[in-house]
Amino acid sequence: MAAVPLRGALRAGLASARVAVGRRYGVKTSSTGELVTHTGQVYEEADYRQIRFVGRQKEVNETFAIDLIAEQPVSEVETRVISCDGGGGALGHPKVYINLDKDTKTGTCGYCGLQFKQKHHH
Repeated sequence: MAAVPLRGALRAGLASARVAVGRRYGVKTSSTGELVTHTGQVYEEADYRQIRFVGRQKEVNETFAIDLIAEQPVSEVETRVISCDGGGGALGHPKVYINLDKDTKTGTCGYCGLQFKQKHHH
């Protein structure tokens, strides 16, 4: 079955719709054995830019931010509008307000990717 956007899957009520949410990016290795960076940087064997790695190993951070954010649980909040500033004070990001009245009822911060969901008291 082809991937269906989450909003479309919820509207159509397709319980078996495949949604690509758990995609892991992680570190990949090229055909030459070189580690590929988070930006996809990989050089051919004869590329002149390989000179910087002569006599030393190419260091690649294996903890991609997109994977770390995906591991964070969805935060449940009481209100229908939530603000997010990254939570790090000066290390955070500009404050944004997220409306949780959407079809999916889950809001995602455009800066840091954190997700929020409104608790319903029925």
